[in-house]
Order: sequence, then structure tokens, then C-alpha cells
Amino acid sequence: MSNTSKQVVDKKYLKQLFFNSTDCVINDVDWPIGKGILCYYSSLADGAEVNKQINIIQQRASEKMSNWGKTAASNVKPYSEDELVKAVCKGLTAVIFPEAQVMLTISAQIDFSRAPAEPISEQIVRGAHDGFVENVQKNLTLVRQKLGRRDLIVKSIQVGQNTITDITYLYIDSFADKEVVEQFESRLREIQNENIMNTGEIEDYLEDDVFSPFPQLLNTERPDRVVFNLMEGKIAIFTDQSPTVLIAPVTFFSFYQSPDDFNGRVVVGSFFRLLRIASLVIAIYLPSFYIAVVSFHSEILPIEISKKVKLAINDIPYRPIFEAIIMELFIELIREASIRLPKPIGQTIGVVGGLIIGDAIVKAGLVSNLMVIVVALTAISSFVVPTLEMNTSIRILRFPFMAAAAIFGFFGMAIGTIVLLIHLLSLSSLRQPYFAPFIPLDTSRFIDVFFRTPYFKFHKQQKTFSFRMKKKGRKS
Repeated sequence: MSNTSKQVVDKKYLKQLFFNSTDCVINDVDWPIGKGILCYYSSLADGAEVNKQINIIQQRASEKMSNWGKTAASNVKPYSEDELVKAVCKGLTAVIFPEAQVMLTISAQIDFSRAPAEPISEQIVRGAHDGFVENVQKNLTLVRQKLGRRDLIVKSIQVGQNTITDITYLYIDSFADKEVVEQFESRLREIQNENIMNTGEIEDYLEDDVFSPFPQLLNTERPDRVVFNLMEGKIAIFTDQSPTVLIAPVTFFSFYQSPDDFNGRVVVGSFFRLLRIASLVIAIYLPSFYIAVVSFHSEILPIEISKKVKLAINDIPYRPIFEAIIMELFIELIREASIRLPKPIGQTIGVVGGLIIGDAIVKAGLVSNLMVIVVALTAISSFVVPTLEMNTSIRILRFPFMAAAAIFGFFGMAIGTIVLLIHLLSLSSLRQPYFAPFIPLDTSRFIDVFFRTPYFKFHKQQKTFSFRMKKKGRKS
């Protein structure tokens, strides 16, 4: 034991090492080579399984020490104090032999993970209804079962000084671009934070621009979605104790593809993909378009419709921009309340907020009927986005577009669109262009943005996900 060679390792020392925690089991174990000290957390390791494994290993005690660890659940190696602490804190059971200065580790952790179930936020109509759980090994099993390839490479790394979080990442050697993998691995090695606990914290280290409203890594809890992205040459990042998997690199249009696209017919999948792109336009532009028309450009409407619009907003005491902000914030409050509250109460909040309070606001003359329709269509359009992260980004983008439309009308919307496109064109994901295949233009992948490719053509078009954007650096 390198760090404690001068320290007498006994039960008293180990109890002090683990701060006399009541759930830390420390007992003497008789062994032919001398006494060993058993150490594990009863809250993490199964005591019955520990005894079973020790009995199996003790049957090998007459053999040489290197054979003791030749079981699927045990390992013998020299150790340091840090290694001992990390092993026990991760749920392993340690048998320390102070005289031989070796440690026998036994894997007998309690399995707290739930059974695989379909993610609530990624439900589909047709196809597999399984999902990842809070156990990396089970998650790897789900991927391996769907993707029987020997070139599926699995690597692991530990990050965080206090939390000691295991990160496992996967990629297919035949499809993944080696430079992209090297760039990803270099960023993993840069993580110096002492407390890394979830994928959101890791995401900050891997994104090229953390201050962009657009996500540059795809979050998913679906094994089929991970497998599909691995087949495209991307990297899947698993975090211990989390069902969420990060996919990188990705493009803007990756967030508008759903597993349902590939479970149905080509025409149906293509139709819904086009519908999602259309919903993006509606979710961003509809409120600002309404504000611009009512405030500056009412002449573009037919006379009859223009009269109805003026009649509807005639009694509203403030400008359309304030009307829109009130309704948008009202919708966001309902959304947040329904998420945070227990499910039965959350559904009630949605009904009460959407119907009763909404109707009362209109009758009180605070908001026009037209604005309620516009905000409702906008909210529904934002729900069409199959990923929560992009959904949130689109909801945020509506507010600057509404402000631009309130000040400059259609000209303000045009300026906002130009700024948005410039930002999207400047973004990258692991140094791969975010707005591909438009910039840089790749005609072979252009059609797949809007239409689902038939399976009999898919394998012919399959390529490594890389656009060779080597000169683009990280912004943060």
C-alpha cells in the first residue's frame, strides 16, 4: 500500500478512513495466508452475495494468490489508499491483506436500477418501446443486442475528484471519423471539475459554444436512436447512474428526426419530417408575424379580414407586443406548473389554466381572441419537435423575434432571420458544421434532411459523419 506503507492497516484505521459510518462494514476474515480485513458499504453491496463470493474464493485459498481473482466478480491487485476508497465508494467489496499489501475486490453491488421502459419524453407509435435505465451495463446490453458488431468500440474514463463519475463512450470503428474521436477524447481529458454528476455538466465541456441557444449534442434515452446514430459514424456518451445518452457530433436537422420516421412507410415518414420543419417556422415566426401585421402592415390583409382583426383588438388597452408577451409567459407558466406538480394535479392545472383562466382573460379584454389562437398554434407547433432541448431553444427564440417585429415590423423579422442564419452557420459540433449539409453543401445528404430515404438505398449512401471542418476551433 504505497500511500500508507508506514501506517498500520487495521480495523481501527479503516473505520477512521471511512469516518466511522454506520453503514460501513469492517470485519476480520480468516485466510490461510493470514488475517484479511473485509470492508464494504452495506448500503451499496449485498451482504449475502459478498459472503457467497468470499466462500467461492476461499476454496481457491490453497492455490497461489494470483488465482484468487480468477472469477467474473473478483480481482486481486496491489493497492493504494485512494484506490481502496474509490473501490468501496463505488460499491465494491474489498478484502485487504496488510502483510501482502494486496487488495481483493469483489463485485456484489445491489442493483437499484429499474426495468427498461419507454422514455416519457420520446414515445413512439410503432417500434421498440424499451429505454435506457440508470445502469451503464444494462444500457450497453440494450445497444449490443441491437447492434451485433465486433467493431463497436466501448471505452470508459473516470471524471470528477469527489463524485468519481464513470463515462462510457461508444463508436463504430468502421464508420467513426478518427479525427472526430480524437477531438472528443481530448475534451474528455480536459474535464477538471471536482463534481461531475450528470450529462448536463459533461455537455458543457463537450459543446463548441455553450452560450448558443441551440444544443450541439443530442440527448436521448432510446436504444434504437443511439444505434441509428452509431451507424452514421457518431459517438454515444453514457454516464453512470443516468438514463440519458449524449450523441455527438450532430447537425441542426438531427433534432427533427424521430424513430417513427423509420418505423413507417417512406411517404408517411417524409410527410411528418416535412411537418416538423414547417412547425419550426410556425413556432418561431407566427407570433412575430401577427405583431408585425397588426402594428405596421395591416394593408397586406384582405379588407374583410382586416376589419375583423381591428374589431378584435380595438378594446385591448396596450400594444400587440405586450399582449403576446403576456400570453407567451402564461403558456410557459402553465407548462412549468404541469411538469413540477404531481401528474394528476399537473393535468388539472393544464385544463384550468388553458380553458378557464384563458377564457377569463379574453372576456376581461386583456387579450384578444386572435392572440389566443396565435399563441395556441405556436405552442402546438413547438410540441411537434421530437427533442426537448431544441423545443426549449425554439420557445426562447420567439421573444427576440417578437421584439424585432414590434419595433421594425417585417424588416425587423428579416434582420432577426439574418442574424439567426449567421449564428447557425457559425456553429459546430465537435468541429463539424452544425448546419450541414447546406453549409458546406453536400448534395448526397441534402434530400435526407426533408425526406426519409428508403432502406434499400440507405446502406449504399451510408458514410462517415465528417465534413472535414478541421480549421474551425472551439469557442469556449
